[in-house]
Amino acid sequence: MTIADAPRTPFDRIGGESEIRRLVDRFYDLMDSDPAYAELRAMHEDDLLPMRASLTGYLTAWMGGPSHWYEGREKSCIMSLHRGLGIDRETAGQWIHAMSRAARDTINDPPFVQSMVQAMAHMSASMAGIVPDDIA
Repeated sequence: MTIADAPRTPFDRIGGESEIRRLVDRFYDLMDSDPAYAELRAMHEDDLLPMRASLTGYLTAWMGGPSHWYEGREKSCIMSLHRGLGIDRETAGQWIHAMSRAARDTINDPPFVQSMVQAMAHMSASMAGIVPDDIA
């Protein structure tokens, strides 16, 4: 593979939106079925379909793909959208644990998974107002 052939963005590296959708579906399937994520699951509506679509759109844009998720949300950020949800150390830890499992289950690129999960752990910890190493 030459430099010209290398994926240009994380979106390209992961394999595009269909692979992000697989990641998100695995994440929500874990959250919905594993009692280890009960507190996190309780923070969500019964119908996870809208959240699946939203997280797929957000991650697509976050990884450098089409940024449709931001349309209509120009003045919002992921942090402000989660403010007031009561995210704490426990739920932040559950989120990153479930996302880590989902990523390892769906993405066959350990260095990419490690980098992605590390960045997500920082976001999750910030939402809970804690140091990222406290939830990993």
